[in-house]
Amino acid sequence: MKVLWMTSVYPSSEKPGEGVFHETQAQELRKLGAEMTVICPRPKLAAPFRMLKKTYRQKDIRPAHEWRKGVSVHRPFYRAVPGQLKWAQPHKRMAASVLSAIKKHGLKPDLIHAHFAMPSGGAAAIVSKALGIPYVLTLHGSDVNVYPHYSKSAHRAFTLAVREAADIYAVSGSLREQMKKLSEADCSVLPIGITIDAFQKRNETKEAIRKRLGLPSDKKLIVFIGRLVKEKGVFDLSKAVQSLDQRFEAVFVGDGPAKSSLREAAHIVTGQVPNDKIQDYLLASDIMALPSYSEGMPTVVIEALALKVPVICTDVGGVASLFGKYRRLLIRPGSPETLAESIRQYDEGAAWTPQTADELYQTVRTYFDASQNAKALKEKYRTVMNRAGQEENLSKEG
Repeated sequence: MKVLWMTSVYPSSEKPGEGVFHETQAQELRKLGAEMTVICPRPKLAAPFRMLKKTYRQKDIRPAHEWRKGVSVHRPFYRAVPGQLKWAQPHKRMAASVLSAIKKHGLKPDLIHAHFAMPSGGAAAIVSKALGIPYVLTLHGSDVNVYPHYSKSAHRAFTLAVREAADIYAVSGSLREQMKKLSEADCSVLPIGITIDAFQKRNETKEAIRKRLGLPSDKKLIVFIGRLVKEKGVFDLSKAVQSLDQRFEAVFVGDGPAKSSLREAAHIVTGQVPNDKIQDYLLASDIMALPSYSEGMPTVVIEALALKVPVICTDVGGVASLFGKYRRLLIRPGSPETLAESIRQYDEGAAWTPQTADELYQTVRTYFDASQNAKALKEKYRTVMNRAGQEENLSKEG
């Protein structure tokens, strides 16, 4: 089974933490015998646009091709324009880039799997038709909750992606319900999950881990892990911690445009760290906080729960289904005051208990084991391919 993935984010040698949840699933599919190839088209602004802003002139230093753990990853350029997901949908230009890469490298996939309806899903619809092979689509969150609402052209691009897909998967039940509100299509719920065995408690103490990471040993550490942007609630966390007494300190693990502002606020900001170090920061924390305004099914929350680390998260996306009867622990987005109060309650032991940690850990083991979910995904691939083969035989007979 030769599977071609199309996605806008996938880890690289330069940015190993970008889209790492994709690599987790790809590796599990490889273990099951699937031959995996990834095409991750990357935007390149035309010269006139690059003159407008300094950020537009930054070069993409990721390699055009690399092998990552047995997976061939291609990153062809496509012509882009500023703010394209709002008004100038790039799926046709992306599709042309992907088709060129397929021809250049002699790829002959049996199936295409697009991640994110926009922009990869729309591009996959075009590539699928050109190659005469089916494509399936995974919805992750922003491609349903944010992008389709930008404009009429954005909504049309979303509709194209879901209408033409042979099968659709959402990473959470709430995402599935949101998708059904936007389209007549339906989908099944299939999270990606994590490699459970990789997230286990260690013999090393929290104090030893903090010393190794250069973190203070005498503070209550509230750790955020992710892209440092306003939409992730990083400034809300900053304000919340600043309103607490000096026993508390925020640690921001990641990179993004908010990095300098957070450093100026005297918080600890690590910058981008290798993915294999994320577990260290989770184990060094007293609380992991993710006060996002929008999410699908955040991997970092699943990882924290697998380590039984206390989690404070906003009630967005599929997080409520993950927390189940503990949904009361989730907070509303955009409220530093509520976030600060939740931190106080966790610190006092009035909210998060050992029983909470144990039960949420069992939820993760049951529903978010990447190995088991990859087996389910491969069976879905097989079903789609068999159906496509039957339809082709019928058309020949007709």
